[in-house]
Amino acid sequence: MNEQSVELNLSEIQQNIRDACDRANRSVEEVKIIAVTKYVSTKRAQEAITAGVSHLGENRDDGLLMKWDTISNQATWHFIGTLQSKKVKNIIDKVDYIHSLDRKSLAEEIHKRAKKIAKCFIQVNVSGEDSKHGLTPEEVPGFVKTLSEFHNIQIVGLMTMAPYTEEEKVLRNCFRGLKSLQQEIRSMNLPFAPCTELSMGMSNDYKIAIEEGATFVRIGSALVGNEQ
Repeated sequence: MNEQSVELNLSEIQQNIRDACDRANRSVEEVKIIAVTKYVSTKRAQEAITAGVSHLGENRDDGLLMKWDTISNQATWHFIGTLQSKKVKNIIDKVDYIHSLDRKSLAEEIHKRAKKIAKCFIQVNVSGEDSKHGLTPEEVPGFVKTLSEFHNIQIVGLMTMAPYTEEEKVLRNCFRGLKSLQQEIRSMNLPFAPCTELSMGMSNDYKIAIEEGATFVRIGSALVGNEQ
């Protein structure tokens, strides 16, 4: 586990983000940090809030519900893991963003259960790895069009997970692919799919992701550590 305080980790990450934005000629205000708290306690998640993080991300419904009971509306909540349709009812009124929309049956359940507009990212498997969930890039435009009937869903952007590698070219190709696809969806000018956001980049690759256009970076171990 990263033993440093969340506050110190956050300071280092914010400097890295500023540097990446400078390299890409971007404004630092365009990038939001999601603290991924899957592997840490509610106390550690609360420490992130106290340090100044306002976005928390959870991969499992039980983990989210446990932390939400304590932290509640102190945070903007992101569900970033694979979401089973049967679990939607457990989290839909707790989360602000869902990062893993990848099938129409899930969209139907979100639409049915949502009491307000659900902000969703479509998960895209840009790398084509069998271990990754998500639609292929070729499937995304058609899938977006099928969502027009779901008035409780807004497609705010696209999400991907890059391969776990230190090969910068591989990472950049993945992130650029998602950026290109996001621009394609945005250019469709669909009122229910503004698609202005890019959720990409984690502890090992967020600096490259920001250089390639990320607006949300999902940082766990480098920020809050790992208590498991």
